[in-house]
Amino acid sequence: MIVTQAYRFALDPTPRQVGALLRHAGAARVAYNWALTRVKANLSQREAERSYGVEDLTPSFGWSMYSLRKAWNQAKAEAAPWWAECSKEAYATGLEQLATGLRNWSDSRNGRRKGRPTGFPRFKSKHKAVKSCRFTTGAIRLDGRTHVVLPVLCRIKTHESTRKLARRVENGTARIKSATVRLDAGRWYVSFSVEVERPDVTPRRPDAVVGVDLGVKTLAVFSDGRPPAVNPKHYDHARKKLRRLSRTVSRRAGPDHRTGAQPSKRWLRANEQRNKVHHRIADLRRDSIHKLTTDLAREYGTIVVEDLNVAGMVKNRRLARTVSDAGFGEIRRQLSYKTVWNGGRLEVADRWFPSSKTCSHCQAVKPKLPLRVRTFSCEQCGLVIDRDENAARNLASLVKHHVAGSGPETRNGRGADRKTGPGPAGGREASTSHRPSKPDQTRTFAQQWANP
Repeated sequence: MIVTQAYRFALDPTPRQVGALLRHAGAARVAYNWALTRVKANLSQREAERSYGVEDLTPSFGWSMYSLRKAWNQAKAEAAPWWAECSKEAYATGLEQLATGLRNWSDSRNGRRKGRPTGFPRFKSKHKAVKSCRFTTGAIRLDGRTHVVLPVLCRIKTHESTRKLARRVENGTARIKSATVRLDAGRWYVSFSVEVERPDVTPRRPDAVVGVDLGVKTLAVFSDGRPPAVNPKHYDHARKKLRRLSRTVSRRAGPDHRTGAQPSKRWLRANEQRNKVHHRIADLRRDSIHKLTTDLAREYGTIVVEDLNVAGMVKNRRLARTVSDAGFGEIRRQLSYKTVWNGGRLEVADRWFPSSKTCSHCQAVKPKLPLRVRTFSCEQCGLVIDRDENAARNLASLVKHHVAGSGPETRNGRGADRKTGPGPAGGREASTSHRPSKPDQTRTFAQQWANP
């Protein structure tokens, strides 16, 4: 199995190398802003000509990476006389970012892009823009276990050992495709995009099916009796320290966008200390989620999770902070590729599947189950069980019903011959139609199971 994987290492550049890194990041920003200026000027000119009734409009300015790079090479001597001081990849980074932004905006307007509407690209500020640069050609390699080599930047020392990637490169099971340098939390990092040849493996329990119910009080509850994963709540534990640092920042002379006043040195130092706490919270959250998802992917052959509406959940002001701190979307994203790496599979239950309201023993469905009720009590069979554990069992049984038997399954998890139709918003799980919006839209796993 050949997959594309990223390896990220912290750098320890010299002061001269820091200046070179900043120049490359600035060159990417300059190329981006220059190309955006040309695009907006061309659009404004054509719009003005249409308003005056001109038939022969000014030729449109190409938005593709090839067109932008061709125009930049013709004008770089005038737009950036110092262009030879930086690698050509720096300017290609900015142009590629603009080409991607314009394509996303166009696809969003024409309905070819899912998700929220994408706005038109904006100019990048010197002080606010992320400082990064991507290298795709030239000398990109590891030098021993403590150094990396990048075009023009040459040999840079790393803060940590690169042996994990170096061993794969030496054995011929990995090939470096590109490298990206980025300033993050006051430290420079290099991320290698690597084509890795991974061995074909199987989970420790390839036939085991586990349902994973994600929650706020408990991060994950499992259907097979496995001890639940406790929600570490990294942000809540750091709120006291963040309040103190935020008060310190508010007492300093910060930037004023109305008058153009620049922040003081003391404000910058205080804001840097506060940002370090935020970055540490993100690192701790990422580490805990990686450990959880890796363990699940290596243990079970099939993992079932719910299709949670995280974007809608964070709109609740009482749950937004806790839901964001839990990282539900990141858990599903990591499980999606880690199950493939470990020879398993990930199944996603339909968003409207009533996993919490359904009895895991007799499949009876409750009309209502408020979120404050943490124990599920079935009036039909008398089952009393934790709400989250009951939901996890229903998720696991969803797959077991689907794969059981030699013929296709015709009955859903509630014992009905078809999926229950929508009802009033207060008396059912939801009142939204279950039919896909387009005939060729890919059905979720629960829909395939309910209507094979």
